[in-house]
Amino acid sequence: MLNRRHLRIKVLQTIYAYQQSEDKNIQSFEKALLKSVDQVYEMYIWVLALLSEVSEYAITDAEGRANKFLPKEDDLNTNTRLANNTFIELLRQNKRYVELAKKYKVEVIFDRELVRSVFQLLKQSVEYQHYLESGERSLKVEKDIIKFIFKKIILKNPAIEQIFDEHFINWTTDKDVLQALLAKTLKNFSSEDPDKNQLAQLCPNWDDDEEFIIDLFRLTIKHGDVYQQYISGKTKNWEAERIALIDTLLMRMAITELLNFSSIPVKVTINEYIEISKEFSTPKSNSFINGILDKILTELQQEGKIRKFGRGLIS
Repeated sequence: MLNRRHLRIKVLQTIYAYQQSEDKNIQSFEKALLKSVDQVYEMYIWVLALLSEVSEYAITDAEGRANKFLPKEDDLNTNTRLANNTFIELLRQNKRYVELAKKYKVEVIFDRELVRSVFQLLKQSVEYQHYLESGERSLKVEKDIIKFIFKKIILKNPAIEQIFDEHFINWTTDKDVLQALLAKTLKNFSSEDPDKNQLAQLCPNWDDDEEFIIDLFRLTIKHGDVYQQYISGKTKNWEAERIALIDTLLMRMAITELLNFSSIPVKVTINEYIEISKEFSTPKSNSFINGILDKILTELQQEGKIRKFGRGLIS
């Protein structure tokens, strides 16, 4: 699922795009920000649809083998257990999944050759042979083969990687969230009654998270020049062009949180942006950002501008 760090990264990416663009229409970038969040869920539904198609292909493969010019006995008695995989059957009957599959038009995404290639790789695996030979039909066993298809075949398939790269600009950074969503879905589908199983939620509390990312984006843009003065005052010995733009944006976002989000503890804010810098900026950025933000925090506290309440008081 998308946690606050993932959401901060989404805001960072949007602010970076805003800074690089000649178009300064805030509303259009807010829409882009919300779309980038929604696309994570769209990716998730795409993957569920692909898993369903691979499962269904077991029948297509069996029919092809049976229709050979000179089929062998194995060809005439192909095991199609995967086509009736319990998890996939429950997924296909899930009303929310059916609704979202229509919304994201998953039926026009994957061509048959791609599905066939995934199935062929699956057929060659020891795990699939064990699955076919196993007499156990527990929901756990049925989920395990789906987990294997996703982690060991789909995530490592260059053709699928290309499709997702073309449609989702943040595919590389959103992969971890996708894996968490699928893991949560497999956990949630614990009943053989389709109505009792739920798809994973993108965010635990989207209303709060949506307000958070929009406010963080707007306020960072709105007060960018003012907050830059705090940064400039602590980096006088640095040439401006030597400071990575990502570092500057991360520090502006951190100052925005410190001054405007009273329920977020100071330590959480500082730690989050240091951790994000490790992934998105230079090797030395985390120590640089830590040092500058520490000085800025001291100044803001001396000026009495840091006001934290409730959860924000947790040290």
